[in-house]
Amino acid sequence: MEWIERLNSAINYIEEHLTDEIDYRQLGKIAGCSTYHFQRMFTYMAGIPLSEYIRKRKMSLAAVDLQHGDAKIIDVAIKYGYNSPTAFNRAFQSIHQVAPSCIKNKGISIKAFPPLTFTMIVKGVEQMNYRIETKDAFRIIGVSQPLHKEIEKNFECVPKMWQKTMTDGTIQHLEGLMNGPIKGVLGVSACHDDEQWRYFIAVSSTQENSMFEEYVIPAATWAIFSGTGTGQSIQELEQRIVMEWLPTSGYEYTNAPDIEVYLSSDPTNMQYEVWIPVKRKDS
Repeated sequence: MEWIERLNSAINYIEEHLTDEIDYRQLGKIAGCSTYHFQRMFTYMAGIPLSEYIRKRKMSLAAVDLQHGDAKIIDVAIKYGYNSPTAFNRAFQSIHQVAPSCIKNKGISIKAFPPLTFTMIVKGVEQMNYRIETKDAFRIIGVSQPLHKEIEKNFECVPKMWQKTMTDGTIQHLEGLMNGPIKGVLGVSACHDDEQWRYFIAVSSTQENSMFEEYVIPAATWAIFSGTGTGQSIQELEQRIVMEWLPTSGYEYTNAPDIEVYLSSDPTNMQYEVWIPVKRKDS
């Protein structure tokens, strides 16, 4: 239950700072994980990206301010962090489907989005196969690109990156250089709070090759889950890890990259592993 309490404490922080700049790093600290892992957990648990939730909460309160008070639109916009009336108008209409200037018109309907509260729910009996492994640091080589700090913006660019590497021969070239301790093509989300977030498509290798970047995965402990299926099935597995396994596992996230290990490249029936960096809660 401590894990759920942390998430609810993060929600309380959001509520207390809806008229300020919300610090995503502070949310991660409250939840006991990195900014990246907090956003992933939030999205899976709430069914909505963190940035969208915050926007909906702000616009819900802004509508109340405009409907029941005498405040000017520009003042309400500034109150909720919008220095541009155009940006505020766009955000307001995206939520309420009506312009803020029309909010007091008779018969206008607006939407309310109350604060979230997380609770523990026991679901299903479908088993999850996993193992806990501690690995020494190992080197990877491959290609990378920056990731956005709001992780939902990466849902388009990462699949495009995979498509490019599969069609331009990069994957085949990397497979020929694979000689490290981890077998398979790797998708690595290197998202430490103190570094530029990057996503790597790579292999474990000790070989030198000027075509590719190198990155060292730090020594860490991972919870490793195996699965088969399509890219969608990987997302479903990651959601189950966060919603079903993590809350009662005795583990919590630690600051190391998330890794997807693709053991076969058949896009219709992939074999893969999802590596989640963890530590014991009492450590």
